[in-house]
Amino acid sequence: MKRLSVSVFILSLLAALILSPVQSAHAGTPCDDPNSGACLAEIQAHPAPDAEPIAVNRREVGAYSFFRVMPDTDLYDAPNGNIVGRMDNGFSFVIVYEQREGFARLRSGQWVARTSLKQSYASSFSGLALTHPLAYPMAWVIQASIPSSSPGASNDSKTPAISRYTRLYIYATVHVGSWDWYLVGPGQWLEQRKVARVLPVSRPEGSTDKWVSVNLFEQVLTAYEGDRLVFATLISSGLPNFQTNVGTFKVWHRADATPMSGAMGSPAAYSLPAVPYVMFFDDEISLHGTYWHDGFGFKHSHGCVNMSITDAHWIYDWSGAGDLTVNVISGRA
Repeated sequence: MKRLSVSVFILSLLAALILSPVQSAHAGTPCDDPNSGACLAEIQAHPAPDAEPIAVNRREVGAYSFFRVMPDTDLYDAPNGNIVGRMDNGFSFVIVYEQREGFARLRSGQWVARTSLKQSYASSFSGLALTHPLAYPMAWVIQASIPSSSPGASNDSKTPAISRYTRLYIYATVHVGSWDWYLVGPGQWLEQRKVARVLPVSRPEGSTDKWVSVNLFEQVLTAYEGDRLVFATLISSGLPNFQTNVGTFKVWHRADATPMSGAMGSPAAYSLPAVPYVMFFDDEISLHGTYWHDGFGFKHSHGCVNMSITDAHWIYDWSGAGDLTVNVISGRA
């Protein structure tokens, strides 16, 4: 009987070690014990990252309001005139130069039905200028989420959701199952796929004084002067079929604005007029501003690193005419 009891005890101990959450970060801080009074006091003392977003030029952002072309759009020689062709299907945007009688005139001089166009509006999101070290690691919420009261627990629908693009501190990290869970407020835990963290990295060998790092897992860009972190923002890199390459590159060409197109005649075709603040670094892959989506924090591109117009403008001006190193990392061990 005694031998059986010892065996049961050992099995129970092993099960507890395997199934229990594992504290995995921020050792030596008041939130080593997330339920302690010291941790609550620390959260109250540092409730949110003390860094402000860079200013948004509303007029500039508003100027990048183009029109997406819907599938099977016919071209006309005049409003209510003759059909003279058809637009290629795909992900295409156009500039409208005139609207009349329910039709819109394009740069080519041809017309399309206004119902075949959907107006787009550029995102007003902007990243953070970082002038001093932050008290804790920070993150953006990339998917509006209801926090859980403990790591791995189900959320309570009565608890208010934390909005997308909210900036948070991460006070403690606990690993449950396949994912990390982050303490982001008193008794508030979010699973790591709901947020994008700012993770400073070491300066790559041979980099220029000003350089940026793109974390493909977190979908975050950080900018540096020497070893000092000066800026951080959300980005959108290449989709699974159009992965952004990992490596260290140098910007080889810059443009205030340039059209971009590719894969014409195929379902993956795209045509984008006046893409702003373009910095090519890996052949035709570039950092650039984006007016056609507000999905920052998620993969979205054909390989380029999408940023908001405000963020791309900031990087473009900050880097100046000098060389800029772009360090692209996978971001997940």
